[in-house]
Amino acid sequence: MPEARQPRNLNRYSAIIERIFFSHYSPGTTQFEFRRTQIVTAAEELKIVLPKNIGDLIYAFRYRYELPQTILETAAEDLEWIIEGSGQAIYRFKQVKLNRIEPREELLTIKVPDATPEIIGAYALSDEQALLAKVRYNRLIDIFLGITAYSLQNHLRTNLKEIGQIEIDEMYVGIDRHGRQFVVPVQAKGGKDKHGVVQTNQDIAYCQKKFPALVCRAVSAQFMSNDRIAMFELTVQDGHVKVVEERHYLLVPAKSITAEDLHLYNLHGS
Repeated sequence: MPEARQPRNLNRYSAIIERIFFSHYSPGTTQFEFRRTQIVTAAEELKIVLPKNIGDLIYAFRYRYELPQTILETAAEDLEWIIEGSGQAIYRFKQVKLNRIEPREELLTIKVPDATPEIIGAYALSDEQALLAKVRYNRLIDIFLGITAYSLQNHLRTNLKEIGQIEIDEMYVGIDRHGRQFVVPVQAKGGKDKHGVVQTNQDIAYCQKKFPALVCRAVSAQFMSNDRIAMFELTVQDGHVKVVEERHYLLVPAKSITAEDLHLYNLHGS
């Protein structure tokens, strides 16, 4: 994904998305489509200077920030609004079941010898880049999924006819001891970013279309407090994101892993 940056004026984004939303919404509405051109129209009506990157407005509310409170309040109980792609430059507001996936603090933290080159930490330009690098250099995909995996491409931008433009942070391909082959789309999340059905759906849809013979295992990695990394395997069931597996890792110098740590992992690893 693009580098995580706070919009200079989130209120500007909110005003435009509100205008678009309420130009379509009426009580009882559960979904509707709108076109990218409506961003321009809404900005002109509100006499707001458009962001240079028009797509960043949609991106911000799809993946990073909550929609304005005025929109949230229209959702039915236990539901929330999402914005999903519906074709080239077409989007859909849709109500789905409220779903918040957050790392469980009670899970065991597993220490892993840190193989990240120090120079990477010195020059990584964003939390997302740093996270992807730590996952890659420490083979956390292999450790987490129990397969041998290789990074195929990062920051993949492409289009699906049914969805429109999509972005995948990093793609891995892998193999297990039985010869089964896998494709692993990876999401990189900062501490406050949300795991949502929109991105998980599009990651899986792309993999099924591009690599139909491979098993798709969608992964999300997220920084936690105290330098821990949460790893989730996600799937979509009945239109909702579900956690298949969750593990927490801490990258440390090899000498910091004690005999007691290893004994604990031995007890829980069988």
